[in-house]
Amino acid sequence: MAFFDNPVIPGFSPDPSICRAGDDYYVATSSFEYVPGVPLWHSRDLVHWRLIGHALGRPSQLELHETVPASCGVYAPTLRYHGGRFWMITTVVGETGTVLVTADDPAGPWSDPVPVGVPGIDPDLAWDEEGNCWCVFSDGGIRGVRIDPVTGGLLGEQVALWSGSGLQYPEGPHLYRIGDWWYLLLSEGGTERGHAMSVARARSLTGPYEPHPDNPVLSHRSTDHPVQNTGHGDLVEAGDGTWWMVLLGTRPRGDTPKFHGMGRETFLVPVRWEDGWPLPGPLELRSPAPELPPHPWPAESGLDDFDSPTPAPCWVTLRRQDPDAVRLGERPGHLVLHARADSLDRPGALFVGRRQRDPDCVARTRVEAAGPDTGGIVVRLDEAHHYRVEVTGEGAVRAVARIGPLTGTVAERALPPGPVTLRIDVTTAVDLPPTVTVRGADPDADALAAGLRIGAPDTLRLGYETADGSFEVLAELDGRYLTTEVAGGFTGRVIGMYATHGAPAFDWFELRPA
Repeated sequence: MAFFDNPVIPGFSPDPSICRAGDDYYVATSSFEYVPGVPLWHSRDLVHWRLIGHALGRPSQLELHETVPASCGVYAPTLRYHGGRFWMITTVVGETGTVLVTADDPAGPWSDPVPVGVPGIDPDLAWDEEGNCWCVFSDGGIRGVRIDPVTGGLLGEQVALWSGSGLQYPEGPHLYRIGDWWYLLLSEGGTERGHAMSVARARSLTGPYEPHPDNPVLSHRSTDHPVQNTGHGDLVEAGDGTWWMVLLGTRPRGDTPKFHGMGRETFLVPVRWEDGWPLPGPLELRSPAPELPPHPWPAESGLDDFDSPTPAPCWVTLRRQDPDAVRLGERPGHLVLHARADSLDRPGALFVGRRQRDPDCVARTRVEAAGPDTGGIVVRLDEAHHYRVEVTGEGAVRAVARIGPLTGTVAERALPPGPVTLRIDVTTAVDLPPTVTVRGADPDADALAAGLRIGAPDTLRLGYETADGSFEVLAELDGRYLTTEVAGGFTGRVIGMYATHGAPAFDWFELRPA
């Protein structure tokens, strides 16, 4: 028997929605304040996934104002294949509201967004027996309305459907016609530790809906399971007639309340049918694989040497794409970042990054700063929570931490002019000896910080590489401050390059498992 490892899409990839077209499977995930928006993933066996692009990939499709807060922007999408076309609907919170795009090929191009005049979040698409398109959404409860999918216009009054078993925040609805029943799958309990999946069914799309007697049908709340926050799932029938669900979950680590830094990830679970009900699970980190022909994709390199004329699909930036500030080709074989704001702590900051996909990883970049230039490498959760290592044109390298309202330079060294390799290692904290200390100026404070860090999920080492390739560590910082449990929000860590003054040039960037 073949097995697979969960999560199937590791790293910040929440709110997965799945569809099947022949022997191909596609997943769309949320992107929040990062652009391009709505990553699209492709698989042929439900286990191996590759990033093929974004549904909101062009600036004309998605541009967020600089003042849109972190964890706003693009919320949970729904991806469907109907009538030979792909359909994606989502809500851009803080901007345009609910929008719908279509494509003949999920790799693009996708159409310009069509506004859909429904309130709330988490829109879903379903077509009834007469061919009418319905949009189902969360707005205090779960509602549905017929729409014209071409114009986005509403074709009738909203209908209250079903709002779960009574837990808070019924959301993420997905509606399916399977056999003689309409099934309404939704999440409730909040996307934190109380997250749960519930299901109801009806003979008619508009109800009345009969809830499963044992709702929620999937939840890991109040357990010691290594995967928590489970919910926001979507069903798919595989080519062999089996049923599966993709859903989000987290992998918290450290001591209570435990912390997750990589965000909500995409997991895969089998679905069994009992008495006409779809029941998902169990969800395990290692599970029997679908009985589909295995189809791994070629391994992707974690190293980008910036020789391509356009960025790889894995690269994202904040709120808007800006080719005038992010330049490939200005200096051959380099990415040159032209600073727009003098701090990562405020709107307008220039950052280009990729999602952390491995709990233990190494991020490195070769950067050259001259004159007024300042830039470097950063592990970012939001404007108020990030750790970074930067160089200046004056020959200084420093480690800087932003935690809530406080920003501080942890350590600083002088370096000779020229390119320097900056590095951040992320290491599971439980593997570290209890004597690990922060490289600071106060030994007593360092000892106390090391003791407080015993229960941390991981440790981040910030520094640079010397001429012989050894790692000169400037600081070792507690990873819990770059987690949702501390910072709040809905995203995960993104690691990349930034500029706060001038135009530093980056020769290459590498993100690999430790």
